[in-house]
Amino acid sequence: MPPPADIVKVAIEWPGANAQLIEMDQKRALSSIIREVCDGWSLSGSEQFALRYADGPQLYITEQSRGEIKNGTILRLAISPARAARQLLERIQSHGIDARLEALKELAKLSADPTFAAEFINMEGIGTLARLVESGTHFGEMLAFTLTAFLELMDHGIVSWDLISLSFIKQIAGYVNQPMVDVSILQRSLAILESMVLNSHSLYHRVAQEITVGQLIGHLQVSNQEIQTYAIALINALFLKAPEDRRQEEYTNPLEQHLTEMASTLAQKHLRSIILNHVIRGNRPIKAEMAHQLYVLQVLTFNLLEERMMTKMDPNDQAQRDIIFELRRIAFDGENDPTGTEKRKAMYTKDYKMLGFTNHVNPAMDFTQTPPGMLALDNMLYLAKVHQDTYIRIVLENSSREDKHECPFGRCAIELTRMLCEILQVGELPNEGCNDYHPMFFTHDRAWEEFFCVCIQLLNKTWKEMRATAEDFNKVMQVVREQITRALAMKPSSLDQLKNKLRGLNYSEILRLRQSERMSQDDFQSPPIIELRERIQPEILELIKQQRLNRLCEGSCFRKLGNRRRQEKFWFCRLSLNHKVLHYGDLDESPQGEVPFELLSDKIPVSDIKSVVTGKDCPHMKEKSALKQNKEVLELAFSVLYDPDETLNFVAPNKYEYCIWTDGLCALLGREMGSDLTRSDLDTLISMEMKLRLLDLENITIPEAPPPVPKEPSSYNFTYNYS
Repeated sequence: MPPPADIVKVAIEWPGANAQLIEMDQKRALSSIIREVCDGWSLSGSEQFALRYADGPQLYITEQSRGEIKNGTILRLAISPARAARQLLERIQSHGIDARLEALKELAKLSADPTFAAEFINMEGIGTLARLVESGTHFGEMLAFTLTAFLELMDHGIVSWDLISLSFIKQIAGYVNQPMVDVSILQRSLAILESMVLNSHSLYHRVAQEITVGQLIGHLQVSNQEIQTYAIALINALFLKAPEDRRQEEYTNPLEQHLTEMASTLAQKHLRSIILNHVIRGNRPIKAEMAHQLYVLQVLTFNLLEERMMTKMDPNDQAQRDIIFELRRIAFDGENDPTGTEKRKAMYTKDYKMLGFTNHVNPAMDFTQTPPGMLALDNMLYLAKVHQDTYIRIVLENSSREDKHECPFGRCAIELTRMLCEILQVGELPNEGCNDYHPMFFTHDRAWEEFFCVCIQLLNKTWKEMRATAEDFNKVMQVVREQITRALAMKPSSLDQLKNKLRGLNYSEILRLRQSERMSQDDFQSPPIIELRERIQPEILELIKQQRLNRLCEGSCFRKLGNRRRQEKFWFCRLSLNHKVLHYGDLDESPQGEVPFELLSDKIPVSDIKSVVTGKDCPHMKEKSALKQNKEVLELAFSVLYDPDETLNFVAPNKYEYCIWTDGLCALLGREMGSDLTRSDLDTLISMEMKLRLLDLENITIPEAPPPVPKEPSSYNFTYNYS
């Protein structure tokens, strides 16, 4: 007979004594259980003791967290959080160097525990640590442990960052600015400054006064990728939190790249080229967190375009109208304009029509829609000034055509700019967990404008290949979007590589790819083939189900997302080989292969699983703040709900793992597998199997015989060997 649901069998350890095996009644007060355990070892003052996990992070157990204790868990009797905090606070203020070092080392470990952290903070512990840092008397390991404890304590969100003193900030900034400093101290100092910037508007200004991007550049030229990652993360934080008036400078010259104060520094200090040469093209593979920070920097850089993208052109602004006049002058050498007003107006109208504007009389009206607003005009002027020969060729070869196949440059440039803004998500905040950066955007100081120039030439070429007319405009833009997105998916490392990829994706190749991708959807629609498909589908679904379950048996590594993503913590989950138990447990680092069941201390019987929920229905997604509720994390989140009212929460590392696990768990529970991956696999495998079987039928030698009696088209009989 199984034990009651409220009874948990655990082992409790105490140094120098035999472990106690007890049945813990979860309805009973925790203090009463601790008193009984203390009595078993003749320990007085049970209120001075608490229970902690013996393995993993060794967190304290509270009334709120005790529900997570599972059968077979090993616990440890320890001094209470309040007593531990008091003792450590006394020891870190002692005069003995060795005693203080050991106390700080223990504090750095305990500070991750929220229960201990609350007690230590209530005793003004953070102020004590801050004074130790401000004194400037701690170095090496002692300072590293002090900074680690400080950061862990602050990350619990119990104390506001606004309380941090200026002298503390200066001291931390000093460690970052020192040419030679211990790696562990530098790591923690960069992380502390990043947290200050992200969590306090007032501290942003103080940190920005102490740290410049130029001072961080040196940390990007080291061989330690973790230091590089922390440095770029701090740059991103300063970039993200810069006030709007400093972030976006006024346009003084349309040909000058519009930059934030931060972006201006990037150009001055050659940050882009240093990131390219020392990070992207370094000798080490890019880790996931570095890829994320590069993606964030890419997004923030492109977001500098948002103001121009959302700025409408003022048709009455002469300076803005002069840009359009300049486009006309470059294209048609407008130095020999007629003197008469009417003649000049008629010529301008004719020229604007040849330039491809929709409004021939007043082309300024073409730029009043946002997006892309004035950004489209900026792109056009950049092409005309920097790639003048290309600009003139595109305009003149289309303006001289008489066969209605001319490509309207102005209209195309405006729509292309809007499309590129959508593809690169200009104006949207970075997604947590996304690593989708493009190396080629770090290869040029004017990457956006150069990207536009490549794409406008592609559009002109595709227009000619399609022999398009004005009525085909939207069709051409759809093809061009597909060409660009397919090329970007190949992750070209430079703009030249992008050009090569696009040359291979001409209109004929796009048609071929579309036709190939439609095969699984459009082929085999005749009644006998549909019948064959229906016969094959259960067999294929069973194969997919077994593959999913086999993958669950191999297991996967998941990352715990905390306040500081670079200090990664991992956990692993896998299904037992008999498909009866889910095993999981914490890991110190990402595994390189399969993790043995013995290392996974926790488990859930499959029979206890009630359901699997995804997305916003997950408990851990409901708990997240609105700021962290981004679409990408929601799409990767799922939870296992099991008895009694417990959950195991996941955030998959990518969409593939998400589909594998949600499908596998559904298969485990006898429910339908409904992910996009399953549908895709099903279509692909069925199509392959059908082609093979039909090919076998074509290769059968049929002996001569009298022609069969014709049957009705609706009657088809197939006999297949499914072995």
